[in-house]
Amino acid sequence: MNTTSMYALSIDQTVNLIATGGDKRTVLVQGHMGSGKSTLLKMLADKFPKHIPCYFDCTTKDLGDLSIPSLNTSEGYVTYLPNEEFGIHHGKPVIIMFDEWAKGNPAVKNGTLITILEHKVGAKKLPEGSIVFATSNLGAEGVGDMIPPHARNRMTVVNMRKPDSTELIEYGINNGMHASVLGFIREFPQVLQGFEDVKDPEDNPYIYHPKQQRAAFVTPRSLEAASDWLHQREYLDDNTLTALLIGTIGTRAALDMMAFVKLADQLPTLQSIKDDPLNATVPVSASAVCMVVYRALGAMSRDWVDNWVLYMNRLDKEAQGLFANGSRVDSYAHRSIVMQSKKFTEWAMQNNYMFAADKT
Repeated sequence: MNTTSMYALSIDQTVNLIATGGDKRTVLVQGHMGSGKSTLLKMLADKFPKHIPCYFDCTTKDLGDLSIPSLNTSEGYVTYLPNEEFGIHHGKPVIIMFDEWAKGNPAVKNGTLITILEHKVGAKKLPEGSIVFATSNLGAEGVGDMIPPHARNRMTVVNMRKPDSTELIEYGINNGMHASVLGFIREFPQVLQGFEDVKDPEDNPYIYHPKQQRAAFVTPRSLEAASDWLHQREYLDDNTLTALLIGTIGTRAALDMMAFVKLADQLPTLQSIKDDPLNATVPVSASAVCMVVYRALGAMSRDWVDNWVLYMNRLDKEAQGLFANGSRVDSYAHRSIVMQSKKFTEWAMQNNYMFAADKT
C-alpha cells in the first residue's frame, strides 16, 4: 500500500475534520469518483442543523456567476451582489461546498480563493461559524482535476478513501440498497479497491483504472444505481436486467451480480417470515442466508421484530451473530426497535451478548 492510500481517510473521519476546523480553514477533499464526496454536505448539514447547506458546482460556473455588479447611484460606486448559492442572504451560518473545484474554470478557481482563504464573498464576510470546504477527484484518475500551487497553499488537501465492504453494507442497510447488491459486496469486497493499489488493471476487472479504458465499472455510486434497477426486478426480464447492470457497473460485475439476483428469487418472502416464522423457508446456502439477514435489517419494524427473532433462531449461529452485530451499530436506523424487543433481549442473554440490556 502506498503512502497516499495509507493516510486516506474514511468518510466519517472526513466529516469530523471539516466539522472540527472547517470554520477556520478550508479543506479540499480528494477522492475516487463515485465514492461519496457529494454526501459530505448532507452529513455536515445533519451535524449542524442551524447552518444553511449551500452546494456550489464549480464545473457549471464562470467568473460572472460568482457575483454581479450593482450601481450604487447615491454614492457613485459599484458594489457586487453575490450569487444566492453562497447563501449569504439567509443571514445565518452557511456550509459551502465547492464541488468539483479542481475541474472548475481557472477564473472561477481564482474568484473563489478569497472565500477559501478568508471566508468572504467579495467584500462580504460569511456569517460567524460558517464552514467552507471543497471536493475534487484524484489527479491520478486523469479526469481533468488541476490544483494550481498558489491555490493549494491556501487550503488543506486530504484524500478520502472508498468505503470498505463493511462500511458500504452498513450504509446500504440504512438506505434501502437491494439485498442482492449487499450480498454481492460481501462476496466481492475487491470491487471497492482503490486503483492506486492495483498495479495491473487485469488484476481487478471490476473497478476504474486510469491505465485501462472501461465503459462502465463499479463505484459506490454505480452500486447504488444498480440497486435502483434491482428494485424494479418484477417489471424486467433477465435479459433486460442484465443489460441494465452491464451499462451501470460493467460486464464482469453485472454477470456476477446476476448470480445473486437469481439467488434472491429463491429467498423466503418477508411476508412469509412475518406470518409464519417457524415454518418460513430457510435458505441452504450461506450467501442466501446473509441476504435474508441484510434484507431483514433494512426492512425491520416494530410490528414484526419478535417474529423475526423466532425465525432467526432457525438460522446458524454465524447468521444470528451477523444480525446482532448489524443491529448494535450506533448508526443503524432501526437500532432502538431491535434493542427494545423482549424476544431479542432474551436471545441476547442466552447467547451472552453484552448489549442484551441496552434499551437505547
